[in-house]
Amino acid sequence: MPKTLTPEQRAFLEENRFAVVGTVNPDGSPHLAVMWYLLDGDEVVVNSAHGRIKDRNPARGPRLSLLVADGYRFVRVDGSARIEHDQKIAHADIRRLAALNYGDERADTQMRTSFGKQHRISYRVPIGRVYSDGF
Repeated sequence: MPKTLTPEQRAFLEENRFAVVGTVNPDGSPHLAVMWYLLDGDEVVVNSAHGRIKDRNPARGPRLSLLVADGYRFVRVDGSARIEHDQKIAHADIRRLAALNYGDERADTQMRTSFGKQHRISYRVPIGRVYSDGF
């Protein structure tokens, strides 16, 4: 499998969509979560509040898969996440994600009323493998 995104795959991932993020539960079963994501250079960034399953699983083993689909086209990225606990960085990441999905005004409101009060964790997944169809 390729380890880089084609220009078409990159353009697809830069559009506003949701990712299905896969991690491994303690019993070995898969855990899937629909999440916001953003493409930041050659990394995919997702962010979660501390204490959720989608936070606990990568802490045990940082391997993640992210699948972004639209009809018959999809891109899957597999890699090992770099876990970022620095609150300044994690809050900046959730602000960027909220702005992409809500717009700036609502993102600012969410930061004041919710996200900014939470312990946030970012997961930066360097593109390790890419699998896609429809491109």
